[in-house]
Amino acid sequence: MTVSVLVVDDSGFFRKRLTEILTASGQIKVVGVATNGREGVELAEKLRPDVITMDYEMPVMDGISAVREIMKRHPAPVLMFSSLTYEGARVTLDALEAGAVDFLPKNFEEIARDSSQLQKILIERVLDVAGSRPGAKLSAPPPAAPPTPSYRGPAPARRSAPERPAAPDRPSRSSAPEPEAPARRSIRRGPAKHYSVVAIGTSTGGPVALQRVLMALPAGFPAPVVLVQHMPASFTPAFAERLNKLCRIEVRQAEDGEMLKPGVALLAPGGKQMMIENRGGQGRVRILPGDDRLNYKPCVDVTFGSLARSFPGKTLGLILTGMGSDGKEGCRLMKQSGSDIWSQDEKTSVIYGMPMAVAKAGLSDEILALDDIGPRLADGVS
Repeated sequence: MTVSVLVVDDSGFFRKRLTEILTASGQIKVVGVATNGREGVELAEKLRPDVITMDYEMPVMDGISAVREIMKRHPAPVLMFSSLTYEGARVTLDALEAGAVDFLPKNFEEIARDSSQLQKILIERVLDVAGSRPGAKLSAPPPAAPPTPSYRGPAPARRSAPERPAAPDRPSRSSAPEPEAPARRSIRRGPAKHYSVVAIGTSTGGPVALQRVLMALPAGFPAPVVLVQHMPASFTPAFAERLNKLCRIEVRQAEDGEMLKPGVALLAPGGKQMMIENRGGQGRVRILPGDDRLNYKPCVDVTFGSLARSFPGKTLGLILTGMGSDGKEGCRLMKQSGSDIWSQDEKTSVIYGMPMAVAKAGLSDEILALDDIGPRLADGVS
C-alpha cells in the first residue's frame, strides 16, 4: 500500500529534496506541496493525505497554527521539521501539543551524514507516522502551556556538544496558581503500595502523554519519579522547563550525581544515558555518554535495567506511547526482580509500539488508558 504525503514548506529546495527522497522509496507518493500553512490546511482538506510534513516557520500561516487548523477540520498525522535549538525545541513542543505526531531536524546532516542512512530514516519515520492515531482520544485537552520566554543567548551547538540554556526565573510554588489538571477520577485497585522509584519511558506521543500523567500528580507525591523520553539533547531542557511550569510536582533535567527525592521528577538528558544507583536506600543518578551501539539516547532499557539491579522489587515501571520496543527488556528485568509494570492501552496511544511490546510479552500488570494513569498513580502509590 502506497502512503500519500503532503509536503508543506516555504523553501523550494527543501520541498524538492524531501519529495525526491520520499518518492525514491517506492512506498510513498507525494500527492501535493504547499508553500505556507494556509495552503497546507486547504490542501490537507482537499487531498486527505496519509501524512503531512510541516515546517514551523512560514509566511501567511505558521506551522503550529496550520496543525491546529488541520486537527480541527480533518485530523491527519503531522511530522514536524524543526531546528535543533532551544527555540526550535520550544516551537516543536507547541506543535506536538497542537496535535503533531512526531518531529525531525530540518538540517538533514543532523539526522544522518550518509545519504542512504538519511533516506532510510526519513522513509521509516514517515511510514511509522502513517500508522499513528492523530487527534485526542482523551477526556479533555490539556491546558495550553504558558509561553516559554525566548532564549536570547547563542544557539546551542549540535547534538554532539549541546549547550544547556539558563532556565528562566520560576515563580515560587506557594504564590503561583496551580495549573488545571485533567479531570480527577478515583480508580484505586486495592491498598496503595510503596515504591522506591516510579519510572516512566516513552517515545512518539510522549511529550503530551507525560504532560497528562504528571499534571495529575499532587505536589506531595510520595515517590521519586524518573522520566525517559526519546528526544534530542537540545530539546530536553526546554521540555523539562515546560513540564515544571505545568505540574504541581517539580520537574527538571537530571544531572549526574544528584539524589532522587519524593515529589521530584527527573528527565533523562537527550543524547546520553541515565542509570540509577542505590546509595544507602536512596537513588543516585548517573549520567553517561551515549553509546553509539544503542539506537536510543536516552534508552528506556538502560534506565529500567539499572533500576532492576538497584531497587529489585521496589520500582514501578510505566511504558507509554511510542514506536519500536524500547523498554521491553528493561521491563522484563524489572519484572524478574519482583517490580510492577504498567503500560498504556492501544486506544489512547499515538503509536502502539512500545506498550504493545511490553503487553504482548506478558509483562504488564495493568494496562491503562492515558487519562487513568495519573489518577491511578496518585491513588495507588504511597
